[in-house]
Amino acid sequence: MANPSHARRFSVLVAGLLATPIAAADSEEPRAIEEIVVTATKREQGIYDVPAALSVFDGGTLAERGITDLVDVGKFVPNLNVTTFSAGHTSSTNPFIRGIGTQDHLITTDPGVGVYVDGVYLGRQVGQHWNLTNIERVEVLRGPQGTLYGRNSIGGAVNIVTAAPGSDPGRRLSTRVGSRGRTDASLLLDANLSDTLATTISAGLRRRGGLGQFRNLPDVETEVGETRELSARVAVGWRPTPTFSLTLAADANDGDNGLNPYTTLIDEVPGGAVFAAGYRNADVARDPYDNNTGQARQARTTNAARGVSVTAAWDMGDRLTARTIASTRSSDYEAGLDDDGLFDDYLSFPEDGRADQTSVEVQLLGDFDGLDFVAGAYRFSEDGSNVQDPTVFLGFRGAFRLTQALDSTAFFASMSRAIGDQWRLTAGMRTTRDEKRATTDVGTGRVHAARSWQETSWDAAVHRAVNDYLSVYATVQSGYQSGEFPARPYCLFSDPDCFAAGDNVTAVNYEIGLKGQPRDRVELGVAVFRTRYDGLPYQVSTTAGAGFNTVNLIVTQHTTGLELEGALYMTDAFRLQFAVGRIGVDVDRQRGVQPAAPLTPELTAAISPEYRHVLASGAEVAARLDYSYRAAMWGEPSSDPARLTRIGSRGLVNFHVGLTAADSAWTAAIYGRNAGDVRYDNARLNTGDYVLRILSNDASEFGLRLERRF
Repeated sequence: MANPSHARRFSVLVAGLLATPIAAADSEEPRAIEEIVVTATKREQGIYDVPAALSVFDGGTLAERGITDLVDVGKFVPNLNVTTFSAGHTSSTNPFIRGIGTQDHLITTDPGVGVYVDGVYLGRQVGQHWNLTNIERVEVLRGPQGTLYGRNSIGGAVNIVTAAPGSDPGRRLSTRVGSRGRTDASLLLDANLSDTLATTISAGLRRRGGLGQFRNLPDVETEVGETRELSARVAVGWRPTPTFSLTLAADANDGDNGLNPYTTLIDEVPGGAVFAAGYRNADVARDPYDNNTGQARQARTTNAARGVSVTAAWDMGDRLTARTIASTRSSDYEAGLDDDGLFDDYLSFPEDGRADQTSVEVQLLGDFDGLDFVAGAYRFSEDGSNVQDPTVFLGFRGAFRLTQALDSTAFFASMSRAIGDQWRLTAGMRTTRDEKRATTDVGTGRVHAARSWQETSWDAAVHRAVNDYLSVYATVQSGYQSGEFPARPYCLFSDPDCFAAGDNVTAVNYEIGLKGQPRDRVELGVAVFRTRYDGLPYQVSTTAGAGFNTVNLIVTQHTTGLELEGALYMTDAFRLQFAVGRIGVDVDRQRGVQPAAPLTPELTAAISPEYRHVLASGAEVAARLDYSYRAAMWGEPSSDPARLTRIGSRGLVNFHVGLTAADSAWTAAIYGRNAGDVRYDNARLNTGDYVLRILSNDASEFGLRLERRF
């Protein structure tokens, strides 16, 4: 349970906020800012009515902000940091919200932030670098989402919403060419085939050159950090009657990329096995974006994903709607790291992975004169594996195998009740049962293990509408994540019983906030929160013992923070968007060590001035500048005095200047991404023998974007 003193302080803040008189605006007065409608609570609501911290990105402006994937989204949301890290992949996504996420990707690890596409949960990080070219909007919820989103959303949830078939009939062709060999193309076809049938077809190609060369592999066909990806999606919507609709969607993506840039620091850990063997920093590539590996298999990474979903909705009168979302997905990849970065095969971990998942969610939504609710049942199953063969550790060759099967079942309900014209109370509950069955072989023989967990999550919120454009809220949210089996259990060499799952993780978040338009031309969202996590696993990897061992330090973590975001419409032509997040993390000492929350900057900020002007011809000129800042952070869960895993702060600048025709038939724009060419780290891992420095694949890029609508 949360500290009683914190609860008392929270109740005082709640009472003060809800009782604070705020001047009401004339509800009939038209506003310059239109409220966005979201589905973050599984039903349509105005964003000001959602009692939770929520950021929304409209699909129409994603390209102007330089946002093409979830990593870019992570630059502009308070207290959000998104990296690419897993197995050397440029296509993986590791989001951290309010100090919660995971750096790992193996099948026994679970992310702390859930990513959803049209209500379908994406279980694995590799291949989750979702192409955001043809998206209606992206919603980012911060804080535990244990009631409506369930397990693995203890930090928050990212909800990607695609446009419904037939919602915007026409054709759209977009291209982007630029420096670093950038060549992108996307096609969107949206058509109403009849009064009852509509379809959307989209396809995309993304290519970008690398940042370095494989110096000891002259015949390799890829560069360090090179990306080559294809994606496609087809959706068909059928509405045979006014009360029934069915949407069938299928998507696929394939990546054939170069290894993510990284470098190994050897001299910084003298006495380690690599250092003792005579290797030095001088033996790795002089340019950290080059690579001196002699292992051709590690130079190239691949990923492929396929998915099919069916969404059916049935309006049972004016007050009730039944909805079903069913999906099956599969993904596989080839990747791995040659950790030493040397020509010699001394530390190398080539890896294959796969995961297959199925999910079914049944919902019942109701609206009865001020009382609305959503209730349902959810079933998720996943089966996956990781194989490293041969894995080479300090010259010894072997194999590593890991499999896991998961079955998860949940029942949930959330109800919201209006009290008068200003007040609304919301409460929800979800009960979840997870069962995992895992197998591993690290060279000691096959080991089996199984465990199940059951937990009930809940939330409660009070919401006060000050006027039609402004509201305040107070909420208490809980979350849950099942325990995990060790990801790399080389501890089996010394402890035959160490392949065992931990207890579940629980979270309780107290939050108060304000959102809306305190005055015309001003949009504002403010959230103050304190969250307690119990049983939270911090993953620490070492080379102690017979292999690369990943240890879960189980900690209690308290996070306290402030988030501020909004927009100022200075004139009809000029507006300024901004986002600021401040977070403090307290973690209990473990085994004489003071761990620190990984990849969690204390300060995040973004500011985006935008100017639009309509010419005499009716064409519109739009100019935009986006600056994002992430303060220094720890690259892994340790605050070592030598600061070997400390990552420096960074400030990135994007710009976009475009011209759109009067009839919106075409747009031409010049753009710049990371215009200052700031190079930064995604993570740093101190294994005890060496420091593995994972470099960002981000670099300066300038080019031309063209879009034609038919």
